[in-house]
This record gives sequence, C-alpha cells and structure tokens, in this order.
Amino acid sequence: MIQSPYIRKPASVQRVMFTVLLALTPGIAAYVWQVGAGILVNLAIASATAVAAEALVRRLRGRPIAPAIGDLSALVTAWLVVLCFPPIVPWWVTVVAVTLAIAAVKHLYGGLGQNPFNPAMVAYCAMIVAFPSLMSQWPPAGGLDFATQLDLILGGARNLDAITGATALDALRTGLRGAESVDAILRQPPFGTLGGRGWEWIAAGYLAGGLLLLALRVITWHMPVAFLATLAATAGAFWLANPAQFASPLFHLASGGAMLAAFFIVTDPVSGATTPLGKIIFAAGIGLIAYLIRAFGAFPEGIAFAVLLMNLCVPLIDMKTQPRVFGHRRGKSP
Repeated sequence: MIQSPYIRKPASVQRVMFTVLLALTPGIAAYVWQVGAGILVNLAIASATAVAAEALVRRLRGRPIAPAIGDLSALVTAWLVVLCFPPIVPWWVTVVAVTLAIAAVKHLYGGLGQNPFNPAMVAYCAMIVAFPSLMSQWPPAGGLDFATQLDLILGGARNLDAITGATALDALRTGLRGAESVDAILRQPPFGTLGGRGWEWIAAGYLAGGLLLLALRVITWHMPVAFLATLAATAGAFWLANPAQFASPLFHLASGGAMLAAFFIVTDPVSGATTPLGKIIFAAGIGLIAYLIRAFGAFPEGIAFAVLLMNLCVPLIDMKTQPRVFGHRRGKSP
C-alpha cells in the first residue's frame, strides 16, 4: 500500500531520452532482421556526428559540454534522422543531415527546449530536396548482404537498378499513375500482407516501442491516437469512395513512417503543442496533411512536411486551447 505524501521522483532529460532510445530498439531490431545490418553503421556514424556537433556548438557558445552530451538528446535526434533515411544512404549525407539538425535547427534557436521545428524532420526535408536520387534508394527486404550495404554507405559505386526497390508508397503511386488498380498493384512483389514486404515487421517494432513509452508515461495518448486515427479515417473515407484508386487505412498505417512518426516524431515535446486539446489538433493536422501529400502530392511520403507545417501552427494552437484558469470565466485572462 502506498502511503502519502504522493511524491514522484522527477524525470530527468537523460532518463527520458534513454527510455526513448530503448523504445526504438524493437524497431531497429526488426530493421536489421528484415533489411540488414547496414542501418547499424549509419546509426553509429550519426551518433558520433551528433556528439561532435553538440560539443563543438556548445564550445563555440561558451556553454558546458558534458551535461549537453550526457542528456542523450543529441543521440535521439541522430537516431530519428537515420531511421527516416534509406539504410544505404552514403555516410556523408548522414553527417550533413545530423550536423544540420543539431548545429542549426537545435542550437540556432537556443538549444534544447527552444527549437520551434522538429530537427530530424528539417534534416529529412532538406536532404530529400537536395539529394532526391540518393534519398530514394531503398533496398528491398533481404535484398542486400551486409558487405554490399557497407560498401554503398562508405561510398561504393551505385548501380541503381541493381540495388534499389520501390517502397510500398512509391510503388503504389507509380502503379496508379500507370492506370493500374490498387488490387492489382498490391499483388506485386514489393507488397506484403498489409504494407511493404518486410516493412510491416518494422512498423510493428515501432508500435511495440511506442506502447512502452505510453506504459511508462513518457508520452501521453493524445498525439499517437489523434495522428493514427486521422490518418486512418481520412484514408478510409477515400478508400470507401473509390477502392480502385485509394489504398485501405491498414495499408497507410503499416506503410512508410506512420508508426515511427506516431510515437517518436509527432510526440516531440519541444516543437509540438502542449495543451491536451492542442495535442489532438496538432497531431490530427499532421495525419490529415500527411495523407493528402501521400495521395495527391509530389512525394510518396508526406509526414515530415506535415510535421513542419503543423510546427508553424503550434503557437496559435496553444493560445487558442489554453484551459480555463480556475476561478475565471473562459476567455478571460487572470
């Protein structure tokens, strides 16, 4: 029996970030199982780059270095950048992206807790615009051995037709532009039972890690539920209206970065909304915009762009969803 007073030990940044890294491991394990160990090489490169960039910028700003590195926040950003990138992207793309996320997006606005935009998503959008060819080279599940992946990461020659396969979202988009039906497209090799072949297990790993974060109360239910529900509801409405041209809600939930985004990206406590209602509006907006980009936009995956667009709306969302102060009428400041 727990006795009063009910005092909880405050959660440190380091403890929260370590828990997030731990929650990412089921998805990473599934990644290695289904795609290969190349992702571990890029994770190591990104981690080293993040620590170096954090230390350099802190030194230039005249701030203590050890506490900033020890809080693990730079590692979380680095891991999220890598998990959004193709696992065979050249090492220098990873270095540029992580440096941009840490040195510019994070520290340009004052460091941890000050950045209005999600650093990993800014890095992803910048790289996909700057290097669209490299950022679209995804290996099929089980298609490349570790030696080949390592060679490609370290700068080996790239035979695009031999090393890449279309992602589920990209294959769907290409097939629909070729006037094929969704049913015919989903019977092709890149697809599994729900989404991309092999990538369904990776999504399941991220889901398991996300449920761990919920169980440990590192995140609340508002953002994951609002994002996934809106994505599924929007996809379901179009699917019911025209199943020959639009994929089912389950396909959209199991494909791309939906599960990674729901529990690890949308829930960023710094760049996201902070009020309970605001969290729901923020995440629902990301789900809606992400689907519209997937279905009608120029990119097969729209989550990163949706996150940044909704980051712009956070100040307004928080201002309009502040709960009523006790003892005051709604809309009246104390």
